[in-house]
Amino acid sequence: MVVEAPSVAKSQVSLREVLLSIRNLHVWYELRRFGFGIVGYVRAVDGVSFDLHRGEAIAVVGESGCGKSTLMKTILGLVKPRQGSVIFEGRDIARADAATLKWYRAQVGYIQQDPYGALPPFMNVRRILEEPLIIAGMRNGKERLERIHRVMEEVKLYPVEDFLSKFPHMLSGGQQQRVVIARAMILNPKLIVADEPVSMLDASVRVEILKLLRSLQESHQLSFIYITHDLSTVKYFSERILVMYAGKLVEQSPIAELIRNPLHPYTHALLSATSDPDARNALTFREVPPGEPPSLVKPPPGCRFHPRCAQRIKDLCEVEEPPEFVPARGHRVACWLYKENG
Repeated sequence: MVVEAPSVAKSQVSLREVLLSIRNLHVWYELRRFGFGIVGYVRAVDGVSFDLHRGEAIAVVGESGCGKSTLMKTILGLVKPRQGSVIFEGRDIARADAATLKWYRAQVGYIQQDPYGALPPFMNVRRILEEPLIIAGMRNGKERLERIHRVMEEVKLYPVEDFLSKFPHMLSGGQQQRVVIARAMILNPKLIVADEPVSMLDASVRVEILKLLRSLQESHQLSFIYITHDLSTVKYFSERILVMYAGKLVEQSPIAELIRNPLHPYTHALLSATSDPDARNALTFREVPPGEPPSLVKPPPGCRFHPRCAQRIKDLCEVEEPPEFVPARGHRVACWLYKENG
């Protein structure tokens, strides 16, 4: 690795099963009147906890406004949490100094949603991929070019020489996204955060890009966080799925188990809204919960999904926030329906 880690205690640098640990994370955005006094907060992430293991791929899913993008930005170190911790290899990134943040950003790659908007139009492919290496301190130009060649071949941008001098507008959408993936991989990271990496691509390219990401994840033993609202794509890539609603994690499960046996009423709603590739089901009416997601400025008391939930328990769901129950091994759900068997 080009960037060296700051000196830490020996116990902190030892290998461990958990790579990233999120604990009781709260990220609130201030609301100000006329730019001065604080009049409230947008509780974008409100008490999220989970672990990511080495070499594991997880998906964070939920509809727009659920807080998954804010969670991603906090993991990337772009947003400071109001409360809680983001522990990466024993270091709390939420309270890291400049040296630790520089080291951390060489450990984490980021794949943006819009490949065209993510690539500077005035740089060619070689310069785009070379810049992170220069910032990280790789001074030898020959070594930089060798690294660029290797990564471009891994993302299947070949013959490499044909692409090095091209600018983003000269590439197709799929080729642009491969350049974004190559840039995320260029510093040999341990963690990749992918924000809706296929939502801007043609349907014919989506599965191809997801399979590429999966092959990179397996060959490099990368940990992956896949942010999406589309449950139809997670089966190609992720091993475990986290469902977010209104700033909270409402369900966590291995993906096969969740698709076979979804527990939270909101997860049922997400699966019902997933597009079906079978044309015979194109006109089938799907039951979806009424209403809209709640305001994160003044979220409802109790379970945040209760105003839209047909299964809510009166005088419980409306009043008391549900804890996390574990009705089956590896399957966690924050819902009062599972109080007895959790």
